[in-house]
Amino acid sequence: MDNEALVRRYFDAIARNDLDALGTMRHPDWYEDWPQSGERVPSHDAYRRIHENYPAGMPHVDIREIQGAEDRWVMTPSMTIQRIAGSGDLWIAEAIGAYPNGEVYHVVQHIQLRDGRIWRATAYFAQKFEAPAWRAHLVERIP
Repeated sequence: MDNEALVRRYFDAIARNDLDALGTMRHPDWYEDWPQSGERVPSHDAYRRIHENYPAGMPHVDIREIQGAEDRWVMTPSMTIQRIAGSGDLWIAEAIGAYPNGEVYHVVQHIQLRDGRIWRATAYFAQKFEAPAWRAHLVERIP
């Protein structure tokens, strides 16, 4: 399987919350960093336990489109992978996450491949906020 096919399968497994499939695609030395909270998920087993015990359940993830190097935005209203781009062993996914408690986050995940498997991941979660009025005349609003 080539790298793009692996990445497609990986994010499809995330969308389905298929923890078994994720485990088969992850390198034995896999871990995921969450820099904003200062945490590292050290293993797939720890990742599984986090997701199986997530308060109020995990959000539904919906993949609308995956493109390689010629990526495109896909705007949708739920926890949805918006764009996947990359080549070789480096890939980035962008998503919008709507969680069960009503919070909405922009999510960016950077993944690295090694030996034909997902080796490292870093996920950034940014909560939406209102833009400050003082710079309104200097920017354009994103629809």
